[in-house]
Amino acid sequence: MIRFILLQNRQGKTRLAKYYVPLEESEKHKVEYEVHRLVVNRDSKFTNFVEFRTHKVIYRRYAGLFFSLCVDITDNELAYLECIHLFVEILDHFFSNVCELDLVFNFHKVYLILDEFILAGELQETSKRAIIERMSELEKLQ
Repeated sequence: MIRFILLQNRQGKTRLAKYYVPLEESEKHKVEYEVHRLVVNRDSKFTNFVEFRTHKVIYRRYAGLFFSLCVDITDNELAYLECIHLFVEILDHFFSNVCELDLVFNFHKVYLILDEFILAGELQETSKRAIIERMSELEKLQ
C-alpha cells in the first residue's frame, strides 16, 4: 500500500503531497522534511529505494523534481518505480512537456490525474491511454 506521495523540488518545496494514511499536520511537515533530506543527499550510484522508518521510500528524479512514494516494506520496488514513470508520462502528455510551473499553477488537475491513477493507496489504473481518455472527458465537462 502507498502511504504517501510527494513531489518536491531540489530546494525542498513540496509541490504535491497526497497522504493515504492519517497524519497530523506537524507530522506531515516532519515527514516531508525527512524524505527530502533523504533523497536529495543520496548519491546517484545507489538504488532509488531507501528504508524510511518502518516503510520504504521509492523515488525518482526528473529534471529538478523528486517524485517519492512511501510504501510498505514488503511491496515490490520495481513496480512502484514503474508507477512513478507512468505518472510522469501521463503528466507529460497531459501538459505537453510538463514543468514545475505546470504543477504549481494547475495543481487541481494534477490531483485529478493522481486520483484517476491511485485510489486509497492502491494502484487503480495502469493504462496510460485509459487515464488520458478519462482526463479528456473531464476536460470537456469544464
